[in-house]
Amino acid sequence: MKKKNIGSSFDSWLGEEGIREEVTATAIKRILARQVEAAMKEKNFSKAEMARRMHTSRAALDRLLDPEYEAVTLSTLRKAATAVGRELPLELAKKWVAGSETVSRPACRPCCALARQAGGLGNAAKCSS
Repeated sequence: MKKKNIGSSFDSWLGEEGIREEVTATAIKRILARQVEAAMKEKNFSKAEMARRMHTSRAALDRLLDPEYEAVTLSTLRKAATAVGRELPLELAKKWVAGSETVSRPACRPCCALARQAGGLGNAAKCSS
């Protein structure tokens, strides 16, 4: 006999604790730092070369690559993406509803891989519009 899920989802719990947005932002920053580092390795760029291509300092690049440092600007992320030949797609998305909870956009766009890795609900959500 298969047991039903007991209790709330992880997203629900994060919401109840009032930390969903903070946790999601931290996870997304960590994922972006790993993606930049992976792209640098793919291109065989040293930190010095990457900083030169970004027109920034090695210290600024180190902050970008530090998964714990959350105060990275969009400008720095854009420069990093350009330096490794990537894009940084951003959008102001509508909220999505899964059951009775409102969550971030489901896994239907490139940014959704980030949402899934950051603890989002994936394909279980539906558009509220």
